Amino acid sequence: MLALALRSLRKRPGRFMATLLSAFLGAAIIMTFNSMHDTAGRPGVDSVSAESLSTAASVVGGYGTLLVFFAVASTLTVNVRQRGAEIELLRCSGATPAQLKRMVVGEAVAVALMGSVLAIGPAVLGGRALLSVFQDSGQVARSVDYCFGPIALMSGVGITVPAAAGAAFLAVRRTTRRRRPHGGARKFLTYAALGVGGAAVCSTFAFSADDAALMAPPAYGAILLSVGGALLAPRLLKGLLDRLPLAGPSGFLAVRNLRRRADELSGVLMSLILFTCMATATLSMQAVENDAIDASGVPKSVDAKNLETLNLVVVGIIVVFCCVMLINSLYAATTYRSREFGQQRLAGATPGQVLGMVGAEGVILTVTGVFLGSVAGLAGIVPFTLVRTDTAWPEQGLGIWFGVVAVAAAVTLGTSLVTARRTLRTPAVAAVTLAA
Repeated sequence: MLALALRSLRKRPGRFMATLLSAFLGAAIIMTFNSMHDTAGRPGVDSVSAESLSTAASVVGGYGTLLVFFAVASTLTVNVRQRGAEIELLRCSGATPAQLKRMVVGEAVAVALMGSVLAIGPAVLGGRALLSVFQDSGQVARSVDYCFGPIALMSGVGITVPAAAGAAFLAVRRTTRRRRPHGGARKFLTYAALGVGGAAVCSTFAFSADDAALMAPPAYGAILLSVGGALLAPRLLKGLLDRLPLAGPSGFLAVRNLRRRADELSGVLMSLILFTCMATATLSMQAVENDAIDASGVPKSVDAKNLETLNLVVVGIIVVFCCVMLINSLYAATTYRSREFGQQRLAGATPGQVLGMVGAEGVILTVTGVFLGSVAGLAGIVPFTLVRTDTAWPEQGLGIWFGVVAVAAAVTLGTSLVTARRTLRTPAVAAVTLAA
């Protein structure tokens, strides 16, 4: 089955581009920041510089591991579901579930290894640029030289490859099951993320306003709450669709398709929720911190500068990562629907009605993802603002939120409509025949 997996990669490389992109970006982020551990461990690095570099690497290590797993899992789940007919044919030909798992996991491991190797060069360049940012802000001495060593390399491969293998195993396990899964593990993870996230957010009130670690509990709590909301998103989406009055052919098709594909769209919703939550929560809390320091009249300390730079760099990179994953998931999900679009057009739907259906789906997904991400982000922002400034809402919070929502809506609707428009260029009969 491993030989079959390698032949499948050679024959159909385009199918695996989404997984390759996820692995490449995830490994690049992980290796870029973990190279700060290698740099901090060089001889002659002072203690202040080493602490700044190690803190940056440690914080992003937790974020990066979580995001890489979910990003690779979402793309692999879409990939495996799109191959349902192929997997069923192999099963009818005599392949056992264990052999199918070895084939899909072997493909995922090969793609993840390729992505990790390709990410080494960009990670080296990114690490040098990140070190320059810390040096320009005065957190790291100019005499510190960059080092890309074994910690960065092993962390990139050691996180990306197992994440791909685990995600592929879970995806093909769900596909090869003959009975409907009970979803016990998903339910446990959902309630665990919501419970731990809620506890982390509530622990914010145990800190003082001047505590250096005040921002950590609400930030991590908001992320965990967004993960729990993302796991609950398909169920909440189905409940919303049952109460959503959409008129016209496009609205009717959008509601029916979303209700049928709610579980398949979990990867899109997860990227959208994480993007909204992380961008809104971290940028709003950093704005509150900056305003509080300016109001006190005390110059920023090295620790405050370190925290600000770390937040902005981390948020910038991770938000871009989530945004790319959102585009990736939407592109893969929409491109796969070429046969569905062809069947709808043969049944009498016009290209405009199909585009209207895709647009209505994008609006519903955007509203659902932004709402859940905003609730999770708000759960972290309010406790932090109350403790830091004795007010419930930051002055710049609404502007930041509008900016994040605008980006999320533009990415979701733009990717869906552009991809659907390109797919509709294929004649309906040809689309049905090619995809059959």
